[in-house]
Amino acid sequence: MLRRFFSKLLEVTNAAVWIKIRNSSNPDYHAWHSVMAQPDTINPRSIVSTQTLADSVEFAKLAARAAAENKGQDILVLDLSRQTSVFDCFVIATGTSRRQMHAIAEEIERVFKARGERKLSISGMDDSRWIAVDYGGVVIHLFDEECRKFYDLEGLWADAVRVDLTEALRDTNARATF
Repeated sequence: MLRRFFSKLLEVTNAAVWIKIRNSSNPDYHAWHSVMAQPDTINPRSIVSTQTLADSVEFAKLAARAAAENKGQDILVLDLSRQTSVFDCFVIATGTSRRQMHAIAEEIERVFKARGERKLSISGMDDSRWIAVDYGGVVIHLFDEECRKFYDLEGLWADAVRVDLTEALRDTNARATF
């Protein structure tokens, strides 16, 4: 059934589909697989990352620190692993200008790349009111103040666990939201 769905989806969209596969014996372990022309086979080389929930939280903290070091404000990390299987964490931060939001996104990319994490997609760089960067288990949301209030992701995901960023943001003078 699932293979048929992805086959149909690929016929219609002619695009890759990313599947998050969890290991039933270890629910914290998961891997992202890209399914292209033949969705019934998963090539081990197509794995983007194999990380645990703890890895995702650690990467989210690194992203929060990178945002703080670039003067991001009201930084928040939400652990969404109990709400959805699509991703593990959101990192939400507010920027004060287009240039600052771009700098934050670029610094996060540099930090993740140095650790071997690959960006799956990015959107919003042109408008720079809401930049979303997808790293599979971690999705980064950089907002200007007006868009953050309007979309209110932290309200939408209010039942998520807020990750303590005290250690991650030490010595940065950043405002974290807990």
